[in-house]
Amino acid sequence: MKITQIDHLVLTVRDIKTSCDFYARVLGMQVVQFAGNRTALTFGSQKINLHEQGNEFEPKAAHPVPGAIDLCLLTADTPDQIIAHLQQYKIEIIEGPVRRTGATGSIISIYFRDPDGNLLEIATPV
Repeated sequence: MKITQIDHLVLTVRDIKTSCDFYARVLGMQVVQFAGNRTALTFGSQKINLHEQGNEFEPKAAHPVPGAIDLCLLTADTPDQIIAHLQQYKIEIIEGPVRRTGATGSIISIYFRDPDGNLLEIATPV
């Protein structure tokens, strides 16, 4: 077997509405409803399914909890643009800009947290 890409991942959240608002407003993701009245966030050809803690869709991770994810997302925006955008929403920057190694090469990353405490890394390829 050879894996070719990630289709989707699941994010366990405390409140789906709060998470949808944050990811749509701050990161420009689209909120979509799909089979079984489920909710997902989409961007490009990627999808993040949302599970509300205590009401997860089966099957699920062994220990689904909000705040357990460390997620790196890529953008074409410059680090200065990312910082200015986050400051507009009064989001605390934890670290960055800092050079890291992404899946396909060097990136410049800015780190912050979502409403559940997940660590988000927004990165610009170098």
